[in-house]
Amino acid sequence: MAGELEFGLDVGVYGRLATPDEVLKLALLAEDEGFHALWLADHVVFPAKVAPKYPYSLDGNFPVPLDEPLLEPIATMGVLVGATKRVKIGTAVLVMPHRNPILLARMLATLDVFSQGRIILGAGVGWMEEEFAALNTFDFARRGKVTDEYLEIFKAICEGGQVAYQGETYQFEAVNSYPPSVQRPHPPILVGGTSNLALARVARLANGWLSVGLSLEKLAERLTVLRRCCDEIGIRAYDDLSLYHKLFINIGEAVAAKGGGREPGTGSVAEIIDDFKGIRDLGYQGFIVRYRGSDSGEQQRQIARFAAEIMPNI
Repeated sequence: MAGELEFGLDVGVYGRLATPDEVLKLALLAEDEGFHALWLADHVVFPAKVAPKYPYSLDGNFPVPLDEPLLEPIATMGVLVGATKRVKIGTAVLVMPHRNPILLARMLATLDVFSQGRIILGAGVGWMEEEFAALNTFDFARRGKVTDEYLEIFKAICEGGQVAYQGETYQFEAVNSYPPSVQRPHPPILVGGTSNLALARVARLANGWLSVGLSLEKLAERLTVLRRCCDEIGIRAYDDLSLYHKLFINIGEAVAAKGGGREPGTGSVAEIIDDFKGIRDLGYQGFIVRYRGSDSGEQQRQIARFAAEIMPNI
């Protein structure tokens, strides 16, 4: 897990600033400021009524109004591939059951070809049951199994050649998958989620874990569980995993955390540096940041300050 720290920027595909101009400004800023990657969250539509079950807020409500702009991430990735030259482009995270698995895998493999190997798949099971219903996906209650099988299909399609699959939730006879992804045997997979089932999925199917919304103490406990999953499953060694953590930054003003106290990534520059160092010392080598305000100028200032005052000091 040793190596240079990587910093990625979530370009914000939902919220008031989720417009083409703002997303492209952030993408170009990220290239100019030395970020390693751009990241996109995943929603396709926001239903008009959603139960307050968002796992990362104090009250369970989604952090932005559901009638604000929302850009579909795979389509947006295609734009970003053409607009950038250096940064990697990943999803944090893509809800695997939302899309047909063959179509999704071919789209991501194609983006990997066009970008010359810059795609990262961050994958999760999703939480918004109303969105699943709108998309007429496979049974929401079985989204974990669906995610497992769709990841297996993604790997096979990206590897290329003649591919067939017979699973519990999806089956297809042999198809030809050309060209394969540039990255071999497939683009890196980071699995999101914090449950024991999610950590077992990391150990079985992924190249790393993408965490969010946990205190330093809870992260340490979850990493102990992840190590145990790797040991018990025996597919990938814990020390071979990539660990990435996503934080919502707010330089200069602390935000209350769900579990009490200050949300990591918010507050003074010194406090935020200490937050990142604490996570780094757990073995993390990748970070994803997003500023979730609604003012374009302040967003640019926050990201520039993060690059100038925080990134070099972690």
